[in-house]
Amino acid sequence: MKLFKPRFNQREGTADSVLTPNPVRCYPTCDCLTRLGKWQELALHSEVQDTGSDAWKSLEAYVQKVAADGSDELNPIAGIGPEKWEQIVTLPPSIWTLQSVKVLSLYGSHLVRIPPEIGEMTNLEEFDPYTSYRLHWFPFEITRCKKLKRSRVSTRALYGNYKYRPPFPRLPSISADLTPAFCSVCHGSFTKHGPYQVWVSVAVATDVLPLLVHACSGECIRQLPEPARGYVPKPHQGGLEVEQPPARY
Repeated sequence: MKLFKPRFNQREGTADSVLTPNPVRCYPTCDCLTRLGKWQELALHSEVQDTGSDAWKSLEAYVQKVAADGSDELNPIAGIGPEKWEQIVTLPPSIWTLQSVKVLSLYGSHLVRIPPEIGEMTNLEEFDPYTSYRLHWFPFEITRCKKLKRSRVSTRALYGNYKYRPPFPRLPSISADLTPAFCSVCHGSFTKHGPYQVWVSVAVATDVLPLLVHACSGECIRQLPEPARGYVPKPHQGGLEVEQPPARY
């Protein structure tokens, strides 16, 4: 049987001789970015992770093992198996403990969000959520990963992507699953008024990503980096009225 070169474990420098068959059983799908005529208002995925399931417990145990071993890669589809990996819609906040991890491999995931704790993975160099088709946005905290230099994202699955220009969900959209403990920008505390949410599209590693910001003040919003050229030119709160640059085919 001919072994076709897989695409799921393409960490930088991987030799063909050590590549293994693609373990993905079922790629994720959703209708969020399906357009019939004019775009309709979009909403953030609201799936709740079952934290009592064997899949979640296995993932938490795997994260703990990677942290304890000082491993340089987190690859859940290999660590807990494809069947359990398909049941995971977010990563545990404990990913902040993965200080040795350089490669975060999330290929073919069914994730709908990434927790803001990814910003504490200070040695992260490669980020690979390719073919995670329900992952339409990322937390602004990922910009704290200063060593991140290589990414592989399915950009056509992103809000505001350059090809189809789907709209951004309207903000605010406050929930416990989305809100970090501290300001995305200055890492300060929120006031009694709660966080100010905005979208901003900036370059992260080798992709332009739509990032969800939870700011503690207007001043922190003003300190956000300049959006990437060819995307909405300033932070915004989404909705169909946001004017995006023309699609680029």
